[in-house]
Amino acid sequence: MRVADLYDSVTRSIIQELEQGAAPWLKPWKNGKTMGTMPTNAATGRGYSGINIPILWHAADAGNHPTHGWMTYRQAQQLQAQVRKGEKGTTVVFTRRLNLKEDEEEKTISMLRTYTVFNVAQMDGLPPAKAPEPRQIPPFIAATKADIRPGPQPMYVPAKDFIAMPPQADFRDEAHHTATALHELAHWSGAKHRLDRDMEGRFGTRKYAAEELVAELTSAFLCAHLGIKGELRHAGYIETWLELLRSDNRAMFTAASKASQAADYLRAFSETPENE
Repeated sequence: MRVADLYDSVTRSIIQELEQGAAPWLKPWKNGKTMGTMPTNAATGRGYSGINIPILWHAADAGNHPTHGWMTYRQAQQLQAQVRKGEKGTTVVFTRRLNLKEDEEEKTISMLRTYTVFNVAQMDGLPPAKAPEPRQIPPFIAATKADIRPGPQPMYVPAKDFIAMPPQADFRDEAHHTATALHELAHWSGAKHRLDRDMEGRFGTRKYAAEELVAELTSAFLCAHLGIKGELRHAGYIETWLELLRSDNRAMFTAASKASQAADYLRAFSETPENE
């Protein structure tokens, strides 16, 4: 599949679900999926990132697959496994970085390429996957050392660089409270002296919708990573996201890429390559 066709296909799919009032990034907990809830390459153990996360969440749900483990046909063969005849693969993307020399100057450009993966439930001959260890939630948030203060409603205040959060008792449960804190931490990560995202959009603008989409996806990615069923804050933003996606078929890809960057940034405060 051409990358341009993938932009259209993924965006159309997400628009259809949003029009029905559902956010596709809420899918990882459906049907009691195992092997964690972040899509993972079952051959290498590495997690997928960016737009590949919602693509594979959707594919797992549509195919009613009980796991979030994926790999290519060749990787399955290398593990002495076999994709069953008639199984349909899922198209994902990877970024290839190329170094070019132009007018005595070197520059790096990124090129998207597509490839096909299959869920491990579509294969025969693979050993059963081990369930991941549960993550510790409180140290994860505390490790960021973000300035989190009591407040009447959740918000990040860029001018003063602090997060306001109501007490946990105001939320349905601890998971809902955590998901909301992660949403605000996602905004916090975008400050100029951190990841430097455009935070100047006002409510109702496409810039605002784009930043809220980044925060929503970041919270979804981190909830899945931590293994919690946190309720996300999508309901009030669906119309603005629909307007954004209808106007730009790359907006979801950009938001997912920035959300992966934000999630990795926030995870790095409490995780190291040794304990990842």
